Amino acid sequence: MSGDSRAPGSFVVADYVVFAFMLVVSAAVGVYYAWTDRGRGSSRDFLTGGRRLTALPVSLSLTASFMSAITVLSNPAEVYRYGANIGFFALSYVIMVTVTSEVFLPVFYRLAITSTYEYLELRFNRATRLLGTVLFIVQTILYTGIVIYAPALALNQVTGVDLWGAVISTGVVCTFYCSVGGLKAVVWTDVIQLGVMLAGFMTAIIKSVIIRGGLYTIISDSHQGGRLNFWDFDPNPLRRHTFWTITVGGTFVWVSIYGINQAQVQRYISCKSITHARLALFINLFGLLSILLCSVLAGLCLFSVYKSCDPWTSGLVTAPDQLMPFLVMDTLGENPGLPGLFVAAVYSGSLSTVSSSINALAAVTVEDLIKPYTNMSEKQDFWISKGLSLIYGLVCIGMAGLASLMGGILQAAVSILGVIGGPLLGLFSLGFLCPLANSKGAISGLVSGLAMSLWVCVGALVYPPPPEMRRPLSLSTVGCNFTIMGHFNWTSTAVPTVPSSITAASAHSTEGKSPLADSWYSLSYLYFSPVGTITAVSVGLLVSLLTGGRRMKLQESRLTLMKEDTTLCHVVGFFRDKVMRRTGSLDLRNREKTGSNNPAFDDVELDITKGSVST
Repeated sequence: MSGDSRAPGSFVVADYVVFAFMLVVSAAVGVYYAWTDRGRGSSRDFLTGGRRLTALPVSLSLTASFMSAITVLSNPAEVYRYGANIGFFALSYVIMVTVTSEVFLPVFYRLAITSTYEYLELRFNRATRLLGTVLFIVQTILYTGIVIYAPALALNQVTGVDLWGAVISTGVVCTFYCSVGGLKAVVWTDVIQLGVMLAGFMTAIIKSVIIRGGLYTIISDSHQGGRLNFWDFDPNPLRRHTFWTITVGGTFVWVSIYGINQAQVQRYISCKSITHARLALFINLFGLLSILLCSVLAGLCLFSVYKSCDPWTSGLVTAPDQLMPFLVMDTLGENPGLPGLFVAAVYSGSLSTVSSSINALAAVTVEDLIKPYTNMSEKQDFWISKGLSLIYGLVCIGMAGLASLMGGILQAAVSILGVIGGPLLGLFSLGFLCPLANSKGAISGLVSGLAMSLWVCVGALVYPPPPEMRRPLSLSTVGCNFTIMGHFNWTSTAVPTVPSSITAASAHSTEGKSPLADSWYSLSYLYFSPVGTITAVSVGLLVSLLTGGRRMKLQESRLTLMKEDTTLCHVVGFFRDKVMRRTGSLDLRNREKTGSNNPAFDDVELDITKGSVST
């Protein structure tokens, strides 16, 4: 512990200045775009940026949108307790970006729609569209409630600021710049907030590396403590985190976010060309990997610093999600302004996600629930969009109360995204990839997928999984030295041992349990999304076949993925033409297409209407 006389949990003026500056800048961006776009007054401009955005800001906004306060707070705590194998999410990110770019982006961009759920009516019917919209609204409000609550928890831990005062301030700032600036304000504030998130992470990491005497020491401590558990290829689906649960389950979760979620689709279709949209997705990949690397490294730093005196077990924090704020105040307390920078990073993660959600909620409500049933002018739509942003901001603030009852923030957030996002991904996959799917199959698949994923999720809450499937790695308090009030000696070299409170697994009683409790209900929470997706696609195809399916009309082919949409098709075509030019067979192929192999007839035209031949 540093020699600073103040206890962890107090800000100084410099911390408040850094924190307030980030809020002021975010609000100023909203005011700026409200002023520059004041003469346009179009709901499409407000919700999609007029489809004039370029790749770089959109890519950074894509990264910031779902790299929220959950990432800043919960990922390091996850590594601290369960190990660094969440780094396998890197592989799921790569697969997700490839699938989104090749499957979902081309169709959405070609249709130029504001709401992704408009596609469901074009492809199936209005009932499917309405059902999809309602599920998205429920999912987003629940998820956003968690995202608002997380930074408020951090603020309460490190500054003593009233928890609900922090919740309300988060929602108010987001709602303000969403309501006045629209998508452009959301995108550019995301860019700023992503920078703040990275700066906050790096500050905590660099300080920890200095304290522990180098990065090698941190890696060595983590190895000895079992945190470098990358080679866990156990196929058991009941295990919380393994290579397979993270890469397979994580891929489904992230494809449901980037491929079909309104908040993300709304960004890449706002690009001025499909090339910019694809480029934005792949630049975003580097942003995702950078944030993931920082969060894993921060978790290893957390373990190295507190390997002999766990703040959670010793009661210095009341929840694992408070570990990172505690580390920051404990190690950076003597550097005015730096604790404020980290809390600004947490807050930035929240602002970026909440603002994206509010903008997306306003978009789907206008496009799916208002426009089809009214005949309003563009000006009226514009003001309704602004008003809805304000209303949804207030609703999301209210839903933050539910987050306080959900336990671990990371698992709660991913569970919500998986339970609803999985069946929706299955529904869109039916539309994009299965030409024979009809509206009866689509609705049946969506309802079945939702029922299945809800069944396993609720069952997991009622019947918690066996302790051996979720047990944290060893933690210790044997090196704690509480000789100074509010501080303890984290530099002790005592060998970590496993405290009885952690290792003494509670008796796993089977009395009164369902036979499914130790199998189906114990499924890893990352598999909730694949369960919903696979069920939706399977049932949807079966019902479509039983109800006759259908052959798509020619004008409807633009609603499904065509081979010409994929990059692979263009790459293969490029090299094929290059080879054919070298072999001299390209001209012959072109002549075969025109029905003539004789150059003497190249200029002959058949006049069908006159029944004559002319040259």
